[in-house]
Amino acid sequence: MKKQGFTLIELMVVIVIMGILAAVAVPKLFGMIAKSKASEVGPAAGEFIKLEDAYVSESNAVGNWTLIGYKMDNNINFNYTGYTSTANGGTTAVTALNNTLGWQATNIVAMNDCAASGTNACKWQLIMNNADGGNGVSYTPAESDAAKTLTPSFAKLGTATLGTVQ
Repeated sequence: MKKQGFTLIELMVVIVIMGILAAVAVPKLFGMIAKSKASEVGPAAGEFIKLEDAYVSESNAVGNWTLIGYKMDNNINFNYTGYTSTANGGTTAVTALNNTLGWQATNIVAMNDCAASGTNACKWQLIMNNADGGNGVSYTPAESDAAKTLTPSFAKLGTATLGTVQ
């Protein structure tokens, strides 16, 4: 009589192998999910830079989000804040910029080492300074350490002086 099927030992070996694979794959999966959520930060900051540069080129002043036409609503992942001056019609002369916060994203949900909101939340910022003798704006990206692992290319946003008026 011929018996077909798997022995208990064979089944246990398969279960152990599946457990090891799951232990390796699940953390990778959550890391990829966090990176995909954080991938919206770079394009949102780039959009702000483009709109602010266009405004600076036309008026030699920095405009608040309403004036430059930037609209970034908070969503389930991030809270967006930034330059919201209402003085002088919402503008500031480029020459008056000195480490002015232009744009910031703070995560709301937990992502890898970024805690949900609070003091341990990750922050991505663009700091504006006057450049080119007061004729342009330079953007300096700043991010928390945990944020750097999620968006390694964010620091490249500030590699050039932008918005120079000619």
